[in-house]
Amino acid sequence: MSCSSPLAILLVDGYNVIGSWSFLKNTRDRDGLMSSRQELIETLANYSAFVGYDTEIVFDAHSLNTPNSREVITNHLSVYYTDFGETADTYIEKFCASYRTNLVKPTKRLIVATSDRAEQLTVVGYGAQCMSSQQLLTDVELTVRRTRRKYRPQKSSRGRFLVNSLDAKAQQRLEQLRHRIK
Repeated sequence: MSCSSPLAILLVDGYNVIGSWSFLKNTRDRDGLMSSRQELIETLANYSAFVGYDTEIVFDAHSLNTPNSREVITNHLSVYYTDFGETADTYIEKFCASYRTNLVKPTKRLIVATSDRAEQLTVVGYGAQCMSSQQLLTDVELTVRRTRRKYRPQKSSRGRFLVNSLDAKAQQRLEQLRHRIK
């Protein structure tokens, strides 16, 4: 998906996470399921890019008689909607089983995010790592804090004038221009 090889593949049971994260539950209850799905997608797009995971959020067909589909959101994130009658759990289990039995030895970690205990035990049996929905939320929040700290603008204590933030050569050039105008 991305130019550099991702550190891991993260499969997320979308509706399980929406039901576990209070802010997504509030969005779902207030604005509907589509809004909470979109908020989850936006949250995980930023997270996946920062941590370097290839992430796939899996949503059940949710009683809609539609074929499966995959929507690529970013280089690091895609959303998969299952076939009618197929659950996200079933899709995730099949993915883990095929990943494990792939003839080319998998070089990336496979992580599944769900709070469904039965699902966790099943995918661990296929060699995947698990994290609960709450663990994912904690990791997302820590990543947001690290991102803010990393990209926080450096505060300059050189005074309140813009000229003080310029390098010496630019200050000298401005001073010359100022004297020519007088």
